[in-house]
Amino acid sequence: MNYYAAPIAKLIEAFTKLPGIGSKTAQRLAFYLLDMPQNEAEELAYAIINAKRNVRYCEVCSNITDNDRCNICSDPKRDNSVICVVEDPRDVVAMEKTREYKGLYHVLHGAISPMDGIGPDDIRIKELLARLGDDNVKEVILATNPNIEGEATAMYISKLIKPLGIKTTRIAHGVPVGGDLEYADEVTLMKALEGRREI
Repeated sequence: MNYYAAPIAKLIEAFTKLPGIGSKTAQRLAFYLLDMPQNEAEELAYAIINAKRNVRYCEVCSNITDNDRCNICSDPKRDNSVICVVEDPRDVVAMEKTREYKGLYHVLHGAISPMDGIGPDDIRIKELLARLGDDNVKEVILATNPNIEGEATAMYISKLIKPLGIKTTRIAHGVPVGGDLEYADEVTLMKALEGRREI
């Protein structure tokens, strides 16, 4: 039995399709929207529609943008001899927040995962290899996630790049700042030991 008027029920149903939103949260969001001033609700609806219509992938790195090229690929101050390979556009944002990396990016939009039916042809590896034909690229940093899929993807890409003679590096993994060793798993500690450096 449906307890809500059809438009509210439809709104709640739409919210439950979002990741991490259960029925209770969907109900709260729906009623919050109903209590919003009309102009704010319309601004939210317009922002969603505008993002869906205008956001696309950068023709160079596959990051999300509203232009043919993203702001990073368009920036002449970036070091075009280094490409950092990440799985997701959100990873670009995470790297940029460090304010340390000054090179370019390549977004794969996933990782190799045979269990999920995702192979090398399902992510943007071919596009990466096409970019490496440019003699400017001297290093590729593999910054895929430190899980089985990310490691497999990094190993696969490194084997493809090795014959090209381009330096290939992997970001270090280990104990997070503020973490306790006693709570770190064996793989994390092993990676921390492997990635140690002299101080």
